[in-house]
Amino acid sequence: MLFWMALVFIIVLFILWKWGFPVIVKMELDRKDYIDQSLKKAHEANERLANIQKEGESILQEAREKQAQILREAAQTRDAIVEQAQDKARSEGVRLLDEAKAAIEQEKKAAIADIRQQVAALSVEIAEKVLKQNLKDDKSQMDLIDRMLDEVSAK
Repeated sequence: MLFWMALVFIIVLFILWKWGFPVIVKMELDRKDYIDQSLKKAHEANERLANIQKEGESILQEAREKQAQILREAAQTRDAIVEQAQDKARSEGVRLLDEAKAAIEQEKKAAIADIRQQVAALSVEIAEKVLKQNLKDDKSQMDLIDRMLDEVSAK
């Protein structure tokens, strides 16, 4: 029995050696290659991910710098616009003030001229009334003429 078992064992070992082990070894080598390739691809993916993260950080940093630059430019533009508006407002205020002063001066001159004209008209009316009252008769008229001539001669 031992002989037959040994013989069967040797035949099975020979069959496995000839056709079984090469297939098993080939499958094991293929699996090893697949695992090695998967590890290599995973390593490459990690490297790419690291590169992408670095690129993302650099792009983010660039965006922050551009944002800061845009904000600085916007602040400068805002300041310039505000300063221009203030200058324009000042010059407009000065112009309006000058125009108002000129209008006031013109109104003042017109009012003074009107007052002078009214005073002159009133003076003439008063003088006319006074003269009519005082010069009712010929004697008072002659006294006034003599007095005026004396005053003109004295000067």
